[in-house]
Amino acid sequence: MTDRYAVFGHPIAHSKSPLIHASFAQQTGQDLVYEAILAPLDGFVDSIRQFQTNGGKGANITIPFKEQAFSLCKQRTPRAELAGAVNTLVFADNAITGDNTDGAGLIADLTHNLGFALADKHVLLLGAGGAARGVIGPLLECSPASLVIANRTANRAHDLAAHFQHQGFHTVSACGLGELNAPFDLIINATAASLGGELPPISSQVFKSHALAYDMMYGKDITPFMKLAQRHGAHIADGLGMLVEQAAEAFYLWRGVRPATASVIAALRAA
Repeated sequence: MTDRYAVFGHPIAHSKSPLIHASFAQQTGQDLVYEAILAPLDGFVDSIRQFQTNGGKGANITIPFKEQAFSLCKQRTPRAELAGAVNTLVFADNAITGDNTDGAGLIADLTHNLGFALADKHVLLLGAGGAARGVIGPLLECSPASLVIANRTANRAHDLAAHFQHQGFHTVSACGLGELNAPFDLIINATAASLGGELPPISSQVFKSHALAYDMMYGKDITPFMKLAQRHGAHIADGLGMLVEQAAEAFYLWRGVRPATASVIAALRAA
């Protein structure tokens, strides 16, 4: 019987995850189907429970449900605990285990696909929601000189920085978006602004020549964030590579097989 997997989000129609996992399944000879499910904003948990009851084996979670998914899981991996957010669910023996593959996906894309070395770099992370939570720990484990979390609501950024400081990471700090006035080597947009074609309210001073501006969102056109960075001499990248790499990590958790990613990224770019 073919195993069922899905990605849950709101919105979800734009998701490339079904194409990615179909490619992985074909490449590795795994018998599975993977679909995109629009979960109601007030009905995420019910949607997950229904999918599990109907035979689902696992799921990916995207905006805006990653923190709700964390609360749903009674069993979590260490990296999910550190993040305080879950993007991957494994269903087994009527239990749900939560993991977070976002950080692993981002690091793989930055270091292997883009050739960016994080050690001793000054890093800015825009946003303090579920998308940001999953990548902070893995970024800090790569020994940057500093990591600043900036958010529209500064208190939320400070709370998130304090969480990681308590875990022994002392190079992380926080501020409001309006407080940014210095350049960084790597600027990561983990806000949802690009989904609506908007620009996070940040100063162009955060960009410097030859910095890398990385938007976790992806699409056929470059985002307003990427356009601003490009105008100020920064290199730009979208989150398509991260999406494929975190999906490969989730696929490995579910199936015990690690798919190759380069050909999948290339095919999605070409399409």
